[in-house]
Amino acid sequence: MESIRRWWERYSLQVILVSLGLLAAWAIKQTQGLALMEIYQFLSRPFQAEYSDSEVIGNAQIRELQYRITEIESQNLQLKVLLGEKSKVVGRGIWSSVIGRSADSWWQQILIGRGSNDGINAGSVVVGPGGLVGRVANVSPNSSRVLLISDPTSQVGVVISRTRSMGMLRGQAQDLAILEFFDRDPGVKPGDIVLTSPFSTIFPSGIPVGRVKSVNLDKQPAPEALVDFSVPMGPLEFVRVYPYTAPPPELPKLTKPNN
Repeated sequence: MESIRRWWERYSLQVILVSLGLLAAWAIKQTQGLALMEIYQFLSRPFQAEYSDSEVIGNAQIRELQYRITEIESQNLQLKVLLGEKSKVVGRGIWSSVIGRSADSWWQQILIGRGSNDGINAGSVVVGPGGLVGRVANVSPNSSRVLLISDPTSQVGVVISRTRSMGMLRGQAQDLAILEFFDRDPGVKPGDIVLTSPFSTIFPSGIPVGRVKSVNLDKQPAPEALVDFSVPMGPLEFVRVYPYTAPPPELPKLTKPNN
C-alpha cells in the first residue's frame, strides 16, 4: 500500500494530464470538433466583432466607392464620346520611376526613367498616386524631365467640383498652391475638391489636383484659395505618363464670295 501511495505521489500529475488529454480527444471525436469550435468562437468573439465593425465594413464601403467611381468614369467617357470631345491622354499610360531630383529644384522638376524610346513626347501628362503631377517638358531617348505643378512658373486651369467655379492654380514651390478665382463670389469653402478645368488647353479635364485648405475672399483683385495637392509631391517615387496627342488643326472656314 505504501508503494502505491509513493507511486501516486510521483506520477499523479502525469496520470491526470494523460487522462484529461484522452478525455478531450474522446470529446472532440464524439462531437466532431464542435465543442472546440464553440470554445474558439467564445474566446475570439470580441476580436471578431471589432474586426467586423471596423475593417470589414470599412473595406466594403471602400469597394462600394470604387465601384461607384468606376461607373461614373465609364458614364463620363460615354458622354464625352457622344459630345465628340477628344481627350489628350491615350491608352493606359506608361509607368516610370523617378530617377533624378535636385535639391535646389525639388519642387520644380523631376527626372523620370522613360523617354522617346518608350513613346513619351513633350507635353505628355504626368499623374501620380492621388492626381496630377505635371507635364513632360523635355525628352531624351531614355529619360524625360517633368515640370511639376508645384513649380512657381506652372499654371493650371482648374474647377471646383462642388460649385464649378473656375480659376488659375499657381505653384508655390511647396506642397501648397495658390488658386486665383475668376469670379468675385466663387462660393468655395475649405474641403472642396479641385480638378483640372474642362477648358484647359494643357491638361485633360477632371484630373484631381487637390483640396481647398483655406479661402481669402478679401484678396484683390480676385479671391484666392490655398490648395493642398492631392499628390504627395515631396516623396514622389513613381508616376504614370500619358503621351500627348495634339488636336488636329482647324481647317479655315470657306466664305461665299460676294458677287
